[in-house]
Amino acid sequence: MGKISDLENWKECSSTYILAVNDTINVIHGKWKAAIISSLFFGKKRFGEIEKDIVKITPRMLSKELRDLEANGIVTRSVYNTIPVTVEYELTASGYAFRKVLDVMLDWGLEHRENTIRKNKS
Repeated sequence: MGKISDLENWKECSSTYILAVNDTINVIHGKWKAAIISSLFFGKKRFGEIEKDIVKITPRMLSKELRDLEANGIVTRSVYNTIPVTVEYELTASGYAFRKVLDVMLDWGLEHRENTIRKNKS
């Protein structure tokens, strides 16, 4: 594993690195996926609980995004034979490891926002 900052030149940025970055982008592509992943960091949740955590997401969009995250191995969906049927969503090990990506995004976003606001005030 490496970092782009550790590479000496473009030739070292092989298709492996480009594919890995594209895989990451594909997992979080969309307005809601990072929010859904963040909501699930605190444990299993039912659909309605996730929906309450994320302001303005529609049930249809939440359902679509959960399906995408499940297909990408980030979320698991467990169905329990209760009356009514209980469905819970939970992060996989890969989903929990995604915290590292979100932490870096958070740091960058806070710094970028501060710099942009400071620049616009000048």
